[in-house]
Amino acid sequence: MTGLVRRFGKTGFAALSSLLWALPMAAWAGSADLSPVDKTAYPWIALAVGVAMLAVWLVLLSRLGRISAPPGPHRFEIGQMSAAERRWTLALLAFGTGLIAWLNAAATVDWTPLAADVGSGKAGPIVFATALGVFLAAMLGGIWLSWRRSSAAFRSRLAATPPA
Repeated sequence: MTGLVRRFGKTGFAALSSLLWALPMAAWAGSADLSPVDKTAYPWIALAVGVAMLAVWLVLLSRLGRISAPPGPHRFEIGQMSAAERRWTLALLAFGTGLIAWLNAAATVDWTPLAADVGSGKAGPIVFATALGVFLAAMLGGIWLSWRRSSAAFRSRLAATPPA
């Protein structure tokens, strides 16, 4: 934990570690929607995992105050970021959220009717399936581009920071 705080800063560590509970909670939300319909999803398992990981995250955050981050630039410290770095990091978070939403939908939807309609050549389902593929490609491409730009902005900030 200390190594991660030294690399990302306290704010960055808190934000990145929030994925511990956010991802299971997203899975719970998707399975809770599906469960009443087909009785195959078990939303309480995902909810229990999410709540347990939320407790782990809160313990991590309570211990975060005792760890000292060394002075100097940190990757995800919002107060230290340049405007370009903040903008590209926000874009990275937006595209990452879109990808998580796509994966959540893909995991909780019964694709049998769509596959059957695409197989029978119906135009509407083909357009919908194509749009889903384009959305996935856009999220992956956006993650790749925004990560590269955010990293370049961070390297630029590092280069402009005088050595300690």
